[in-house]
Amino acid sequence: MDETGRYFPRWTLKREGRILPDERPPAFQTLVLGLQHVVAMFGSTVLAPIIMGFDPNVSILFSGLSTLIFFIAVGGRVPSYLGSSFAFIGPILVATGAAAGSPNPNLAVALGGIIAAGVLYALVGLVVSFAGHRWIEKLMPPVLTGAIVAAIGLVLAPIAIASASGTSAANPNGFQLSRWIAILAFISVGAIAVYAPGMARRLPILIGGAIAYLAYYILANGFGLGTPVDFSGVSAAPWFGWPHFTAPVFSLPAITLIAPVVVILVAENLGHIKAIGAMTGRNLDRYLGRAFIGDGLATIVSGCFGGAGMTTYAENMGVMAVTRIFSTLVFLVAAAFAILLGFSPKFGALIQTIPAPVIGGLSIVVFGLIAATAGRIWVENKVDFSDPRNLITVGIALVLGAGNFKLAVAGFTLDGIGTATIGAILFYHLLGFRSR
Repeated sequence: MDETGRYFPRWTLKREGRILPDERPPAFQTLVLGLQHVVAMFGSTVLAPIIMGFDPNVSILFSGLSTLIFFIAVGGRVPSYLGSSFAFIGPILVATGAAAGSPNPNLAVALGGIIAAGVLYALVGLVVSFAGHRWIEKLMPPVLTGAIVAAIGLVLAPIAIASASGTSAANPNGFQLSRWIAILAFISVGAIAVYAPGMARRLPILIGGAIAYLAYYILANGFGLGTPVDFSGVSAAPWFGWPHFTAPVFSLPAITLIAPVVVILVAENLGHIKAIGAMTGRNLDRYLGRAFIGDGLATIVSGCFGGAGMTTYAENMGVMAVTRIFSTLVFLVAAAFAILLGFSPKFGALIQTIPAPVIGGLSIVVFGLIAATAGRIWVENKVDFSDPRNLITVGIALVLGAGNFKLAVAGFTLDGIGTATIGAILFYHLLGFRSR
């Protein structure tokens, strides 16, 4: 509650300049801005479930519902959109043995791990609400957060390459359509991110994927150089209907692989809240515990019905930075648009027609950015790599992740992400005993 005793703010109308979380733009502008936020999150929050073999309709639906849950948890004080988290991709693909971009045969097992991660995340939020957030920064300083993020990106690299390479043989003339479409996809994403004007620069995955999709359609359907795109499912699907929900199954090995993702989610959400606070000129640290709880509850609800794990989205922070409009009411509108899309089977069928090499090319970009984010974390936090403790910890975590080092413990197996995450945290603090 604020100083007036209200849980939710009383939004005041403001027509120009920077609009803060407890203010609102005119009604029509609010609708347009809400749609813009949906477009900004769309590329990533659809790509993540496709790579993991989830139903994109369900994930879109629960991105909207999760945003509402987060809104209620923080009392409408923190502007943020929740979408599918890429941190779950590696652990889920490993835990379920699924191929990137194909329907996941063990989806229910993955959902059990997602729910467990959400429970752990919400518990962290409760602790932060009572004890503050400083202990998180001590347990996982930037050197560790960066190492874990980099390890996740490196574990995913072979998955992206396999998807981009395709399974079909080359044409009689030796033309390998899959590989060239994947190359076009990541070149398009890079070019748009650097050279596109205005808001288009904020949508590189969406636009780059569309370019690669169109190129594949022309070459495969028009010239017969690959497996044609089949739109029969799109024409047969109704415009509105219930998504295909899935019940979770709880498996200890899957939970131990997926639950450590909470380390990344906590660090990510912590950074997002501080960034929004800097943009709005307000200290939002007091909402950190509630933000963690909201994100955790959203992940639990999503996992209970077949949706992906949720996290706050940097794409929407970019939109806020460009527009200078931080009104939380805009995110209620965005959530409503996402929920409507989630109830459209025709939209889901269209998403399912995206060719595998397009997904592979986009995956190369996304997984590469996950690994490269580590460098940004280290640079922004001035991590000292002349300190042997930092250097050795990072080096070990990177190799454990890149080599997908597996370790059997008490009847279950930790994969490269698990060994890199847990190993880095334990090793770093063991090396710190002398300094303490």
